[in-house]
Amino acid sequence: MKYIQSSKNEKVKQWKKLTTKKERDKSGLFLVEGEHLVEEALQAGLIQEVIVTESYQPKLAKVKFSGHDVFVIANDISKLISETETPQGIFAVCKQFNHSKVAGSKYLLIDAVQDPGNLGTMIRTADAVGADAVIVGEGSVDVYNAKVLRSAQGSNFHLPIIRGNLHEWIDKLQQQSIPVYGTALQNGEPMYEVQSGASFAIIVGNEGQGVDPSLLAKTTKNLYIPIYGKSESLNVAVATGVLLYYLRGNK
Repeated sequence: MKYIQSSKNEKVKQWKKLTTKKERDKSGLFLVEGEHLVEEALQAGLIQEVIVTESYQPKLAKVKFSGHDVFVIANDISKLISETETPQGIFAVCKQFNHSKVAGSKYLLIDAVQDPGNLGTMIRTADAVGADAVIVGEGSVDVYNAKVLRSAQGSNFHLPIIRGNLHEWIDKLQQQSIPVYGTALQNGEPMYEVQSGASFAIIVGNEGQGVDPSLLAKTTKNLYIPIYGKSESLNVAVATGVLLYYLRGNK
C-alpha cells in the first residue's frame, strides 16, 4: 500500500489525465469510481491500480485487492480525479476492453448517440435483454466516459462493447443471416410488422437526426414504434428498450 499526500505527485497527474478521452485513447486505460463499478471491474479482471481516500481506507477490507497496487490518497486529491459532485472515495485504473472476437445472435448498433446518460442506459438495457454485443459507431460519445460508465451501472463489464464501423457490421451480420433493422419515423414499418425471433440486430441513432440514411439504405427493414398520444417521438434510450424487448420476445 502506497500513500500519496501531494496533488503534484506524478501518479495523480496521470490519473487526472484519464478524465480526458485523448489520454484514455492514448494509454488504453480508463478510470472507474465507486464501490459497485470497482467490484465489477475486479470481477472482469481489468483492474491495474486501486485508489482510495484516507477516509475510505478503513472500508478497504470489504474488497480483496491482493495482487493489485493500492494507493491511499489525501481526501482533497480525490476531487481532482472524481467526476462526481461528491467523490465516493474509491477508484480503479482499468485496462480497456479487447473484444476481438464476438459471436451471438442479438446485437444493438448505435449510431452517433452523443448523450452519455443515453448511451450508458442503452448498454444497461442491452445487458438486461441478453444482447450478445453492443456496437458503437463513429460520432457517439466515448464508451469510457465517466457518465456513460455510471449510467451503465456495470453492464459494460458484462457484454462486449465494441467501437466499430457500422457499415461493416451491417454487412457482417447480414452475411450471417442475421436480420438488421433500422429505426426511421419516415418510410419505416410499425415494429409489430416484424416477428420477434432468436436473432436480430437493431440500429438506433442520434438524438436529433436519427440513424444515418446511408445505414438505413443497407438494412433488412426499417421500423418505427407507434405513438398513440401527442408526443412526437420517444427518447432514444427508451425507444431502444422497447425495441430490444419486442424483438427478443420470450425466446
